[in-house]
Amino acid sequence: AKAQAGGMLLALLGWISSCVTTFVPLWKNLNLDLNELEVWNMGLWQVCITQEEGVVECQAHGSFLALPPELRISRLLMCLSNGLGLLGCLLAALGLEGWRTCEDKPGRKRRLLLGGGVTLGMAGITTLVPVSWVAYNTVLDFWDETVPDIVPRWEFGEATFLGWFAGAFLAAGGLLLACSARSTMTATPLAPACRQPPAARGLPGGHHLHPKNADLVI
Repeated sequence: AKAQAGGMLLALLGWISSCVTTFVPLWKNLNLDLNELEVWNMGLWQVCITQEEGVVECQAHGSFLALPPELRISRLLMCLSNGLGLLGCLLAALGLEGWRTCEDKPGRKRRLLLGGGVTLGMAGITTLVPVSWVAYNTVLDFWDETVPDIVPRWEFGEATFLGWFAGAFLAAGGLLLACSARSTMTATPLAPACRQPPAARGLPGGHHLHPKNADLVI
């Protein structure tokens, strides 16, 4: 029960963090040397400029097809991760021991818990892949020697680290839930086989003996 509660808590934290990571424009930060009073922030959906006075101006990206491949695929993967995380949390919640759903069918509860754990693990992977891909390209662009030093360069934003934590929480939560489902499966003893009462057993050859017709049997 403790493993299920811990796995569910990690999964919920990971899913919420993944949703926040998807929509905040904090994947990359850029400080201009010419104007240090402005900070540029880029996300999957828009670019924002924060000025010293606290004024924030945001502009959405242009056409989806005009975006770099990393942003296009990251959008799709992060949306997929959010959907898988929600589905995994719902399946795992139905399979928890504390819920009264399907109490008379423990096998179904174990399958729901196992399916929720696997789905959450997939959500964690689909979160880690786009975040790591964007971070990798950011590092390549930062250390690109072909670009003059005077040109400002993008750096990691807060959403990058939040996305890594979100993916790790989703994967760890899914693993705990799946392992708890397997442990309950091995700990549950097999039900004894049903036996027919002696009166219902048949005679050799397929004939049945009934008390009312006992005097008719020769």
